[in-house]
Amino acid sequence: MTAQLIDGKLIAQQVRDEVAATVAKRTAAGKMKPTLATVLVGDRPDSAAYVASKGKACQELGMGSISEHLPASATQEEVEALVKRLNADKTVSGILVQLPMPSNINEERVLSLINIEKDVDGFSPLNIGRLAQKGREPLFVPCTPYGCIYLLEKSGVKIEGANAVVLGRSNIVGMPAALLLIGKNATVTVCHSRTKDLPGTVRQADIIIAAIGKIEMVRGDWIKPGAAIIDVGINAVPDATKKSGQRLVGDVNFAEAKEVAGFITPVPGGVGPMTIAMLMKNTLRAAEIQDP
Repeated sequence: MTAQLIDGKLIAQQVRDEVAATVAKRTAAGKMKPTLATVLVGDRPDSAAYVASKGKACQELGMGSISEHLPASATQEEVEALVKRLNADKTVSGILVQLPMPSNINEERVLSLINIEKDVDGFSPLNIGRLAQKGREPLFVPCTPYGCIYLLEKSGVKIEGANAVVLGRSNIVGMPAALLLIGKNATVTVCHSRTKDLPGTVRQADIIIAAIGKIEMVRGDWIKPGAAIIDVGINAVPDATKKSGQRLVGDVNFAEAKEVAGFITPVPGGVGPMTIAMLMKNTLRAAEIQDP
């Protein structure tokens, strides 16, 4: 048996095309142009690359992009003042603060300042709180978990009634993914470093979302035949055949898993493209909320 590949690039492009079409209609009607403001503190090359890719996506979809870059020496007060200014700027639909920030910055305080109507990353305690409560809807869902669920649904994976295992309990992926699955009527187990008999627990799952940050940790014999696997992991391993000297692999051993699973995302080309696509979708939604 060979698993059906879930093509994140293709599905992400479909999302981007839908967003671009809606943005074009809005701007033609003279409504607010969806505009994303990114805040980068410090000079981490990976963070700078992420911010640049988000700005490029905005441009490609006909959206506005504002990039705010503060030096690593910036104070807590300076970062907070910038976020407050962006909150007050009526041309800004969404605000994204790139994490991690330098250790002298209290990230929680900065994130809590973002206006809930501009919280396109979905990390506000108000948005996460609404996600956790039955009968309430968040304004925005965190982009990577949002993309994970979207991939499952677009691939025809039945979530309602399924046994789902989420590997990892981070605020960014694991916990929101678990809450989204519960909201879709799955029965969810969240696993972590203290979970007893991890392989046995994973083996019960119809759906696996792996976001634990361990290179190819999930092996083929951990997987229930026919299960759907969403691999969020992005890990670099040495590879002399590559120009960079390394290649990217996930938290799941792809070669083993694809022989057992029913559906599986590749790494790269699975969840990664979805994260930015869902950020664009959230930024459009922010504009629609602020200027219906």
